Amino acid sequence: MTIGILFGTLFVCLLIGVPIAIALGVSALAAIYFGTTLPLGIITQKAFTSLDSFPLLAIPFFMLAGILMGKGGVSKRLLDLAAAMVGWMTGGLSMVTILACMFFAAISGSGPATVAAIGGFMIPAMVARKYSGGFASAVAASAGSIGVIIPPSIPFVLYGVIGSVSVGSMFLAGILPGLLIGVALMLTSYMISRKRGYRPDPADGTKFVFKDVAKAFWDAKWALLIPVIILGGIYGGVFSPTEAAVVAVVYAIIIGKFVYKELSWQGLFECFRQAVVINATTMIIIGLSVSFAYFMTIQQIPGEISSYLTALSTNPFVILLAINLLLLVVGMFIDTISALVVLTPILLPIVVAVGVDPVHFGVILVANLAIGFITPPLGVNLFVASSVGGVQFERIAVAVLPFLFAMIICLLVITYVPGLSLWLPNLYE
Repeated sequence: MTIGILFGTLFVCLLIGVPIAIALGVSALAAIYFGTTLPLGIITQKAFTSLDSFPLLAIPFFMLAGILMGKGGVSKRLLDLAAAMVGWMTGGLSMVTILACMFFAAISGSGPATVAAIGGFMIPAMVARKYSGGFASAVAASAGSIGVIIPPSIPFVLYGVIGSVSVGSMFLAGILPGLLIGVALMLTSYMISRKRGYRPDPADGTKFVFKDVAKAFWDAKWALLIPVIILGGIYGGVFSPTEAAVVAVVYAIIIGKFVYKELSWQGLFECFRQAVVINATTMIIIGLSVSFAYFMTIQQIPGEISSYLTALSTNPFVILLAINLLLLVVGMFIDTISALVVLTPILLPIVVAVGVDPVHFGVILVANLAIGFITPPLGVNLFVASSVGGVQFERIAVAVLPFLFAMIICLLVITYVPGLSLWLPNLYE
C-alpha cells in the first residue's frame, strides 16, 4: 500500500505539471502520512541535513566556474580553436560546434550550460550559412550532453557522494566514453552534412592549415589550462575535487577579468547572481530527492526491486539491458539530478551483486541520463537550444533523432565494454 501511495502520488503530480522537486517531497509526505507512523518532519529534516556535505560543495562552484568562463571569453577562444581544427571539413560549422562543446565540457561540467555557451554563438552562425535551423540546434543540443560525461562532471560528483565512489575515479572513467560520444556525433553530423551539401565557406578555408591551428591553440592556451589544472591537481594530490572547483572559480575570474579582459565588474556580479539562482534550484531538488530516496530505503523498497530484478535473471548482460531501458524512459521525464539521487541507492546494489564495477555503472548511469537531455518531453538541452537559437522545439525534436540513435549505440558500447570506462582509473591506481 505504501509503495502504491508513494509512486501513485508522484505520477499524479508529474501528470498535472508539479515541479519535480515538489512532486518528490509531496509523494514522500503522502506515503508517510497515509502508510506509516513516521513523523512528517523527517522529510524536511533529511532534506536539510543531506546538503551538509563537503563533497557537494563542488557542485555550486563548478556551476559558477562554467558561467564565469562562458562570460569571460573562454567560449570564444575554444570556438576559434575548434574552427581551425575542423572548420574546413564538410559540415564544418557543425563539427566546430561539437568539438567546441567537448572542449567546454572539460570546463563546465553541465549539459545545459554547454549548450547555452556554445550554441549561443554557433546556432545563429550555422543558420546564417544556410544550415537548417533544426539541424543546427540539434547539433548543439546533442553535443551539449557531453558536458556531463567529460570531466569535471557535476553528475559524477553527485553519484560519487551518493554511492560512496571516488569522484576522482569517476572523472577519469568519463574521459574515453565522452570522447567516443563526441566522435560518434561528429560522424553523424558529417554524414548528414554530406547528404545535404553543407560545405565549408571558402572564407573559413577549405583545408587543414597547421599554422592556423597553432595560432588558435596559443590564443586559447589560458582556457585549455583549466582542465589541466583541475584534473592535474586532483590526481597529483594537490587538492580534492571540491577544492578543485574553488580553484577553477578563482582561475576563471583571473583570466576573464585580467587576462582576456572581457569580464566587467557588472558581468562578474551577474555571473554570481546567476549561479546563486541555479544553485538554489539545484539544492532544493537534491534535498527533496534525498528525502524521497531515504524514505524508500527505510521502507526497504530498493531491496524489493532488487529481489524482483535478480529473480528475473542473474545474467549481468540481461540486468544491464533492463536497467538501460528503464533509465532511458526515466530520463524522458525526470531531470538528471533527481534521477541520480533516487535511483542510485536502488540500482547500485543490484549491479554490484551481479559483478558490475561501481565506477563502470556510474558512467552507464550518467550516459543514460545524458541521453535524457535530448529526449522529449523533458529534453532540457532541446529547450535551451530552442531558446538560444530561436528555433521551434518540435523542429529540433525531429532533427535530433539521428544523434539520439548514435548516442544509444555509444551507450551500448559503454555498457558492454567495461574497459572503456575502467582502463584509465585502473591505470591511475
